[in-house]
Amino acid sequence: MNGFLLRLSLPSRVSAIAATTFTELVRMKVFYFLFFFALLLIGNSAFMAKLSFQEEMQMLKDVSLGAMNLFSSLLAILGTSLLLPKDIEEKTIYTILSKPVPRYEYLLGKLLGMFSLLFLSLLLMSALFFAVLWFREQSLIASTSLQLAASPPEELQSAIASIRSSTFNQNLLPGIGILFLKSAILASMTLLISAFSTSGIFTMIASTAAYFIGHLQATARDFWLESPAQHPLAKGFLAFVSFVFPDLQLFSLSDDIVAGTPLPAHILEPILLLGCAYLAAYYIVASLIFSTREL
Repeated sequence: MNGFLLRLSLPSRVSAIAATTFTELVRMKVFYFLFFFALLLIGNSAFMAKLSFQEEMQMLKDVSLGAMNLFSSLLAILGTSLLLPKDIEEKTIYTILSKPVPRYEYLLGKLLGMFSLLFLSLLLMSALFFAVLWFREQSLIASTSLQLAASPPEELQSAIASIRSSTFNQNLLPGIGILFLKSAILASMTLLISAFSTSGIFTMIASTAAYFIGHLQATARDFWLESPAQHPLAKGFLAFVSFVFPDLQLFSLSDDIVAGTPLPAHILEPILLLGCAYLAAYYIVASLIFSTREL
């Protein structure tokens, strides 16, 4: 592979590293979480018998999107935290970097490989999620058609339309896209920590702590803005937390999706811009740190 990378252009070298990283991650059997995701969907359906179809669909979406959020975040942190330590342990990194492959290309390839895995994982979970939604929708339509067989056609069509509107809505795909962006940010943040860390365990712990800090970031920011009388050091620390750690709550749109609340462009665009800004910033800082690290 080293001679192959040497002959490739910059985009090709990065894509070759990304493809190799993706293959290595898949071989680590990280897709076992799909089994647990399927169990959650099946188990969740067993508790819906006494619910109305609106409540059933809301619960199914809530549990499924929550599981997708959790599993993609865990995969981003755990998978990325193992990338550099694994290459250092197996000495793969030394043979790659001994060739004319800049460190920033190496990191970019690793990150894109992780993004590919996250995308495929969310794609598979989404396919399973949509399949369960569709089968539940068809089952409800069939049972409703039997119950209202003697009713006027307008009443039956209204009931079927209500079931369909409760099942799929235009927010599902953008919401899942935001989940991918959130997991990509976590992967980039984990790579940044891994760029100066000498231990995969430390990277996992620090990234997990950063995950929780990100979910509490809004609280820190509000406290910083609404408490002008606090100590300057405390205010500076809260400002640092608000600036360095992304507000991960912005990327948690499950409640709006479940409720069917529209997600207009003026809400989605700032989230996308902020997410891309964090992705770029984390990668640039990670590259600068990794370029000076002794291996």
